[in-house]
Amino acid sequence: MDCLFCRIVSGEIPATLVRETDTTLAFRDIMPKAVSHILVIPKEHYADVATLAQADAKLASDVLETVAIVAEHEGLVADGFRVIFNTGEYAGQEVSHVHAHVLGGEPLGPMLAT
Repeated sequence: MDCLFCRIVSGEIPATLVRETDTTLAFRDIMPKAVSHILVIPKEHYADVATLAQADAKLASDVLETVAIVAEHEGLVADGFRVIFNTGEYAGQEVSHVHAHVLGGEPLGPMLAT
């Protein structure tokens, strides 16, 4: 499997790490869409959030816990932040490895472009 995020987990591709646990990895997006834009992934490969949630509820919980800790450490909690899981082509998922986008640090505007 030639998964970009699995290659980041293995250390084959460098990333700017924000947090690492036994089961998750958080790193800065290389094309940020907000002042703070961090990706949180499970180290184990799952294609999308629906697959992860059905296969391993504990790992899904670990991902959300890492999201919360990253948001706190980035100073996003007081003013608010957005968490996005894109699932599938219609949602714009570009990497087929479940990942949460944690965005904040500025007003983000409406949820979807009109």
